Amino acid sequence: MTALSQKTLLIVVNRPSDNTATLAGSVVSGAKHEDIQNVSVVFRDPLSATAEDVLNCDGILLGTTENFGYMSGALKDFFERIYYPCLEHTQGLPYALYVKAGNDGSGAQSSVERIVTGLRWSAIQPCLVLTGDYDPMFEQQCHELGMLMSAGLEAGVF
Repeated sequence: MTALSQKTLLIVVNRPSDNTATLAGSVVSGAKHEDIQNVSVVFRDPLSATAEDVLNCDGILLGTTENFGYMSGALKDFFERIYYPCLEHTQGLPYALYVKAGNDGSGAQSSVERIVTGLRWSAIQPCLVLTGDYDPMFEQQCHELGMLMSAGLEAGVF
């Protein structure tokens, strides 16, 4: 039996409130599940994440709030800084996205999806949209998303 190679999952999440910080923690906790041994999890705030972080990862999980019907300004700043340095080097990169939305989240979702389409990244599943008032069930959904992304990388599914 051959050993699995170490993979790197980059998690880039905007977390301007206690609730969104809790959701980010749930994603990271899921990604670092004890049964997943061969994935290194790197967490970055969008304002500190770099093109080098993206170029050195095997998958990326993005999280944003819905702000004025759009992705957060912090995540937009991230994309503006990494887009061209990563454009020709990260095609096919598996990604997942979640949106914490006060409304329906469609504007935030579509704004991110337009950019990752240009980067030619590959979604591992449809966007997880967490709408309305905060629900503790959101934490479980984020935990499962982090675990799915990390386990899929480890298994070589994406």
